[in-house]
Amino acid sequence: MTDIPRKILCIEDDHETAALIAEELVERGFEVSIAPNGQEGFAAILKLYPDLVLCDINMPVMSGFEVLERLSALSPHFESIPFVFLTALSDRNNELKGRKLGADDYVTKPIDFDLLNEIIAARLRRIARSEVWAQHANLNDREVETLTWSARGKTSNEIADILGLSKRTVDFHIESAVRKLGVATRIEAAVKAASGRLIKP
Repeated sequence: MTDIPRKILCIEDDHETAALIAEELVERGFEVSIAPNGQEGFAAILKLYPDLVLCDINMPVMSGFEVLERLSALSPHFESIPFVFLTALSDRNNELKGRKLGADDYVTKPIDFDLLNEIIAARLRRIARSEVWAQHANLNDREVETLTWSARGKTSNEIADILGLSKRTVDFHIESAVRKLGVATRIEAAVKAASGRLIKP
């Protein structure tokens, strides 16, 4: 863990459960924010950009599944944030649905806080490794610039117009960044560069 507390967003409609989760995690050194339903939770993710999200599934206004679906639609901007479902729905079909939507883990209630702490720590360690790997890529300024615009959804032609370059030059720099980051596509490169804080999508 770093000296700066990691930010965890807990999306949970049951007040007592949310308070208990927050109390436990604060005692373990995390900074915790709480959202009482999926809609407010989704807005909080966009505003706070937390290090990890804990989310209930059955909630009013917007379910946990809907939160993750909407978050996935914003890929790659929020793809590096670990998303963990906390739920009383222990049946296999719900777990499979959660994982198919892209959830990193699925923890059933009543919550084993020692287990939850290990899951959180493992997910954050993975982010830390990704940050280190990305920073070792040594992207040059033009690679960072073109990859940043790519992460914002711009095509090579649009980036070329923005930067006053040819499309071929833009493609060259993006492909170079892809190679240096050790991934297969520009989307994967953007995600890895963003998680390593090399770019700000």
